[in-house]
Amino acid sequence: MNSELLGIVVATALGGLIGLERQIHGHWAGLRTHIGVALGSAVFALVGAGIAPLPMSDSLRVVQGIAAGIGFLGAGTILKLSDQKQVKGLTTASSIWLTSAIGTAAGLGLYLLALATTVISLVVLGGMQPLERYLEKHFPTQVPH
Repeated sequence: MNSELLGIVVATALGGLIGLERQIHGHWAGLRTHIGVALGSAVFALVGAGIAPLPMSDSLRVVQGIAAGIGFLGAGTILKLSDQKQVKGLTTASSIWLTSAIGTAAGLGLYLLALATTVISLVVLGGMQPLERYLEKHFPTQVPH
């Protein structure tokens, strides 16, 4: 398997793991969204790296473009509920942004970084809710009126 194909396969698999966690827990962006974000980011990284041997500054611009572009997609998942002092979708937006970074790393052949980030992400996304509930119960946040 060539390195480009491996990069998009790894990005698809790792993005799918994060998307599966989000889907199982009933969040807005699930399996297909996260796979698409990771795969698209990997392809952009591969295209940017494959155009020509780019100088470091140009390679960093490709990564910067991916990060900025995916921010618009993530922003679309954030809602301000007008009748409540509450914002929804921040974790979903951050998981989309994070999945893009994982896809970019996979596309650039940084497989260990992509895998380690995915594992840590799954621990944070799936395992932190009990800690959050405990903290909310024992240390309630005061919302200004």
